Amino acid sequence: MSKEQPLLQHYNLNGIQLANRVVMAPMTRSRAANSENKPEEGLHDVYYKQRAGAGLIITEGAQVSKEAVGYVNTPGIFSDAQVEGWKKVTKSVHEANGKIFIQLWHVGRMSHPDFHDGKAPLAPSAINPEAKAFTPEGFKDTVTPKEMTIEDIQRTIQDFKKAAKNAMEAGFDGVEIHSSNGYLLHQFFNATSNHRTDDYGGTKEKRARILFDIIDALKEVMPENKIGLRLNPSLNGIFGMTMDEETIPTFDYIIEKLNEFDLSYLHLSEPFNDVSDVPYAETQIAKRYRPIYNGTIIINSNFDQEKGNKVIEEGNADLVAYGKPYISNPDLAERFEQNVPLSDWNEDTFYTPGKEGYTDYEAKTQKEEVN
Repeated sequence: MSKEQPLLQHYNLNGIQLANRVVMAPMTRSRAANSENKPEEGLHDVYYKQRAGAGLIITEGAQVSKEAVGYVNTPGIFSDAQVEGWKKVTKSVHEANGKIFIQLWHVGRMSHPDFHDGKAPLAPSAINPEAKAFTPEGFKDTVTPKEMTIEDIQRTIQDFKKAAKNAMEAGFDGVEIHSSNGYLLHQFFNATSNHRTDDYGGTKEKRARILFDIIDALKEVMPENKIGLRLNPSLNGIFGMTMDEETIPTFDYIIEKLNEFDLSYLHLSEPFNDVSDVPYAETQIAKRYRPIYNGTIIINSNFDQEKGNKVIEEGNADLVAYGKPYISNPDLAERFEQNVPLSDWNEDTFYTPGKEGYTDYEAKTQKEEVN
């Protein structure tokens, strides 16, 4: 195939020029195996630089505070040491002419007391997701979380703000607010995980309030057009999330209201599993929200080269994010261009420390020389 593919066309991401429309999706890789949970020099910087041929890289989720942690060996963006570690990553990616956003992450109830000195993790309501947390001692059952006070919520909003400020200092081109996949902000949106009756629950507008409070806070420390966010409207049966009759209307409200902001993009996920028998689910996310949202849409979840080109050609998305294919194909965009077969990934090394299954996948294409 040639550069005539929609995936390979240049794109103006609200002022940031992308070389193509192939996005590296955020993926937890659990490689920050150090006491400070900072990116490892010679590991994270190499990994992301290898994949700088993507039009845009979105990093793995980086927790915005110690309270936000829920997975072993994941990096943060709340300490000076973490900022210094990320500076090496952004420098390496920019040297390779890449663009990189960092995903700001708070897992909420998808955590475990092992990460919080024996205290219960925070959540909008005291409802156990009945899932598994990935702790230093392996997978453990989740517990009933602590319902957040208004003070907890306000502190968390400030944690996102500080993390965004740190991200700008670390040299990122922008940030993605992780409001998806059953984590803290998604827990607020969903009426089955948010039973609050105060300003942050009870109606779709109140359940969504924390997201818009965070966006407003981030705007104080960084350009609005460098803020993206991720949503997963039809997540059901994963991470303790259950849909009801209010779920999709809540996301309709959120996405319509996002038009009031000059954001970088909206990153949407198609359903992670078969939801055709779920009465409240939407089975075609891009098609539903393309007419509603006026800005850039990134779509992801199980796209291959053909499907990626098709969704852009049909006008239902502007960019396509690829996850697992980028693990084993660091030159994924170049392979699409040069029609080089994709390499398989090894799931046994997705979350293991060190280089194996991380930086040892080889490129199979030749990059064009830039004069």
